[in-house]
Order: sequence, then structure tokens, then C-alpha cells
Amino acid sequence: MSVSVSVSASAASDAPGALDDPLARERAHLTSSRAALRAMREDVEALDIKDVTANWVNSLVLGRQIEDRIKALADLADTPLFFGRLDYLHTTQEGQRFYIGRRHVHDADGDPMVIDWRAPVSQPYYQASKKDPQDVGLRRRFGYTGGELTAYEDEHLSDPEELEHTSRLLQAEIERPRVGPMRDIVATIQPEQDGIVRSDLSGTVCVQGGPGTGKTAVGLHRVAYLLYAHRERLARTGTLVIGPNRSFLHYIEQVLPALGELEVQQATVDDLVAHVEVRGTDEAATAVVKGDARMAEVLRRAVRSHVTLPKESLMVVRGSRRWRVPAYELGEMVRELLDRDIRYGAAREALPQRIAHAVLVRMEEAGEAPDDRVQNAVARNPAVKAVVKECWPLVEPAKLVLRLLSDADFLAEHAEGLLTEDEQKLLLWAKPARSVKTAKWSAADAVLIDEAKDLVERTHSLGHVVLDEAQDLSPMQYRAVGRRCTTGSATVLGDLAQGTTPWATESWAQALGHLGKPEAVVEELTAGFRVPREVIAYASRLLPHMSPGLAAVESVRENPGSLEVRPSDALDEDVVAACVEALAHEGSIGLIAADARIAPLAEALTAAGLAYLSPGEETTAESRLTLVPASLAKGLEYDYVVLDEPAAVVDGEPDERTGLRRLYVALTRAVSGLTVVHAAPVPEQLGSL
Repeated sequence: MSVSVSVSASAASDAPGALDDPLARERAHLTSSRAALRAMREDVEALDIKDVTANWVNSLVLGRQIEDRIKALADLADTPLFFGRLDYLHTTQEGQRFYIGRRHVHDADGDPMVIDWRAPVSQPYYQASKKDPQDVGLRRRFGYTGGELTAYEDEHLSDPEELEHTSRLLQAEIERPRVGPMRDIVATIQPEQDGIVRSDLSGTVCVQGGPGTGKTAVGLHRVAYLLYAHRERLARTGTLVIGPNRSFLHYIEQVLPALGELEVQQATVDDLVAHVEVRGTDEAATAVVKGDARMAEVLRRAVRSHVTLPKESLMVVRGSRRWRVPAYELGEMVRELLDRDIRYGAAREALPQRIAHAVLVRMEEAGEAPDDRVQNAVARNPAVKAVVKECWPLVEPAKLVLRLLSDADFLAEHAEGLLTEDEQKLLLWAKPARSVKTAKWSAADAVLIDEAKDLVERTHSLGHVVLDEAQDLSPMQYRAVGRRCTTGSATVLGDLAQGTTPWATESWAQALGHLGKPEAVVEELTAGFRVPREVIAYASRLLPHMSPGLAAVESVRENPGSLEVRPSDALDEDVVAACVEALAHEGSIGLIAADARIAPLAEALTAAGLAYLSPGEETTAESRLTLVPASLAKGLEYDYVVLDEPAAVVDGEPDERTGLRRLYVALTRAVSGLTVVHAAPVPEQLGSL
């Protein structure tokens, strides 16, 4: 049967025969493992590389690698070095015992003391069950308070008399108060999550998951796993995590370093396409058109329109000889490059070489024996360069987009049959800018420039990209992300029910097509581990009205009393009072409100003497309350949430459906408790408690 033990540190150490106590033995192993990790770190710190590098460049690179290794071997006092143990029965691991942790630790002889959670031998920790024990006799979970090992819990997978049960330590770890940024879930990964985490690098995976299903954590842990399994390859090609905003990225930024991965870059889509300074905004209808996939063809036509056929023959002078290439032959070269539909810049570079080759053929026919150096010289000939400049001129992406948005005739020419007249009018600037620098570019404009830039010159592709909150991207934004992983794979994370932009995707099939990964496997996570059952059931009342057909999350956590809906006659005062009540609990507090309500609530909190943070700022012992605009709540989580005026959250959006989705997001940020305070009636779709 299962055994769960919890005792104080002093009791275990002072008791007679402490080493006969299982908990004391596990603590002794923890102490030894920490000493071994410290020795591993000291060995790296003691390395002398003065005489092992050929030059200062190699020395700098090696020095940096050593610094990263030292950081990766840091022993974080409040982070358990291992969280589980596997005792194998037979096969190649007969009688073997493995401690499972965040990184590999070995002793002075090289024998493992802690096994990395990503190693194949660790996988049964997440996948083994009574039905499929995978040769594991015992699985032990450890409980910690801070960095101190305080409890253990056993599952005898080979014992038919022991019933399946929900681990109390696992439950406690999931419910542990969330002070500070997001933490890893390496100790609590569930079998369905583990299958996604360990999926192969060669395939793109799309994870549809409702609130609390752990999709963000799954994506981050998949990065950590892939870096473990394919480190050399990804070291060459690179990895990138893309989030919806800076607050979200700050919230998740400590997860991968805690798993020993320090080199993964993080960015927003706006960061990827930051070719111009964004100083303007678009109306929703305009942004929808700019984000439409049809704009890719408009841009392609506009880029190719710069190509013209030569009108005159080319004469190349070499010494005393003259070599003529007729206009029709030059035209054939241009048309061939157009038909190949290669990137504009690559074709422009190929054209002078094509012309030079034609000249070399004439030289050979005349009895000369030119080589590659002659061909390159002809390609650089002023007459050849003049033809290339005339037929295939340089195109600057930002200037091209500026002209499309400023010149009605130019736009109409290339949008014919693609965009209606009304859509074209939405795109045109009321006051055309005179230059790229003075233009008030919007975020959607920057994406168009990125598309045009890729039409001219190929975008660098990475080995793996994680895209979180993907449901909110426009088709053109998907294309921008897809360009960053054309030769690699992606992990796409999102929830169709939480799409809150006017261009939010309604189908993962469509989204993955725009991303360039139509063959991606779509996995669905429906088991909720974070949001209490009472809270997610209340929020799920909105699903039939905003995302019909989408399955509701089934929370595995019961937390009676976790939801309270309070009517109010003095809204600001009652919201502040609810925050004070929440602060009496341990953990983080989020006050979520419609964007228009943030300023008055900030004044009310200040008047009441309550310090508060903005999203992305790290909670401290002095300040655990964060004031969160509803537009920035997505992806964040707090132990206790106070939701101000649900009707205002809905009314703050351009349409009811988007408003209900924004409210759904706000309702599902709580881990332990949600208090809804309202003066206006709650939206009728929520009904009554």
C-alpha cells in the first residue's frame, strides 16, 4: 500500500538509529548529492584553459562555455535536487535504484547520484502505472519545504493489492502557493503531458489546452527535453520561445534556467518583425485586413512588378573584342528567373551570372578558353550591371509597403481580384507619410514589411520554435513565425476559447496551414490541474456562447469554497476589501479588471495603503498584489484572484463574443480562490450560482 511520511528535520536527525529511518536515509542521499554537485562545479571552476586554445577567439568561446557550465551546475537552495525515485525489478536495470531530478549529478567515480528527468531511464517516473508498470517495482515521490526534504510517498506498482490513488504530495506540489515567476512542473508532469514533452524533434505539435491544463509548461519542458536529446543540432540551429507580450515572457523566463537551459531566446512576434519603429495603431477592421493571408499575394505581386524586360541588346567590351547579347535573349533569362519563382534578391544575384555565361559561350565559340574568373569579371562589367539595374532593380521592403499604403493606384493594381475596394480603402493612410522614418507604422504594418523582406531575402530558420497563446495570431503573423522554422519544427500552444483578438483563429488546421506546418499533430489536453473545479465549471458556462463545440476542461482539483460572487453597492471599496481578505492568505494575489477600470482601482488601492505591482513585476514579501488589466491577463496565474466588474470586461471589447472570451480568460487565472465583485449584473451567460 502507499506510504506517506512527514516529519520535522530535527526529529529525524535526533532520533536514535536515524539512518534506519527511510526519510533520514533519503536526506543523507540529498546531502551527498549536493556535495557531489558542488564538487562537479568546483572541478569546472578549476579548469585552466590558458594553454589549451590556439588563439584568443577560441579562448573566448571556451571561456564562455565554461561560464555557462558553471551556471548550469548551480545548486539552488530552494529547488529540490531530486523529486522522485525509481526502483527497477528486472531487465537491464535489475535491482537498480535511480533518483530523478532536474539535472544529472555523479560522484567522484562517475556513478550517477541523480538522473536527469529527461533521460530514457527516467521516463517511467511519469508513464508507469498499475496497468503498465514498465518494470518499476516502486515509485517514490518526495515532498519538500523550501529545499528541505520533509516527506515521501510510495507507490508499489507491482503489488496487485495496492489500489491506484491520487498522490497527496503531487497534489500539494500543484497547489503550492505561487509567489514570484512561473516555476517548472518537472515533478508533476502527467502521462499525457509527458508524451507531448518527449515527442520527436522532427515533427510539429499543436497543443489545444484549456485553462490550467499546463500547456505553457508542456511547451517549455519540451524545449528542455529537445535540448537534452538533440543538443548539438539545436546548438547549431537555435531555439526560440515566442510569447504574447513582455509581461508573459518575464513571468516564464525562469522556467528553463531552473532546468539548466540558459541559451534559449525569448521574444514576442513584434520583436521578430521590428524592422521599423511602431508608433501608430490600426482600427480593428484595418488590422484584420492587414493580417489577412491575402496580403501575402498582394506583396508578392508588388515585389515582382519591379521586374521589366530589357528593350535593347547588351554589348560587353573585353579588350579589343565586343560581345553582343540580343534583347530577346536577355528577356528569356529574365522570364526564366521569374518562372522559377525564387526570392527576388536571389534572382537579382543570379541574373548577372546568367548574362556572363551567355557571353562566355560566345567566347568559347570564337576559340577562346575563358574560366570562372572571366565569368565573374563579365558579371561585374558596368554594362551588365546597368542591365541588371534596369531589369531587376533593388527593392526596399519598407519603401514597398509604404507605397502600397500610400498610393491608391499602386495598391489597386496589385490587389485586383484579391481585396475589395472597401478593403483597399481601409488599408490606405489618410495622410500618406513622406518617408519610412516619418511614417507612423502599426504593428500590423511591421508584419507586412517582414513578409516583403522575406520575398526579397530568405529569413533565417531556427531548429525549433515554441509559439504560446497562438490562438490570437493573425494569418500574416503565423506566416512570420513560420518563416523562423521553415527547416525546423514547432510547438504551438493555445486555446481556441481564449482567442480575444479580432483576427483570432477559429481552427488549428487553418492556423497550422498559415504557419507552413499543415502536417502537424494536434494534441488536446482536457485535464485541468491548476484551476479549482468550482471555478472552471463557472467559467465554462461561457463556452457554448463563445466557442460552441469546444470541450470544457475537467479539473482534477476539488477546492470547496474556492468561488465567491459578491454584489456591491460601493464597487471600489468592496474590491479593495476583497484584496485585503485575499492578502490574508499565503501566495500571490491578482486583481483583474477591464482596462478602463485600472486607473480608478489604482487610486483606490493607493488610498487604502495597499502596495501593488504591474504584470511581469516579481512579487515580494512586501508586495504580493498585482493589478492586472484584463488585456494582459492571458497566460498569467495567481493563487487568489479578485475579479472586478465582469460586465465591464465584456463591454471593453469590440463585440460580445470577444468580450466573453476575455472574461473567460480573467475567470480562469486563479489557483486557489476566485472572488468576483460586481455592481452591474453579471453577464447573463454566466447565470446564477
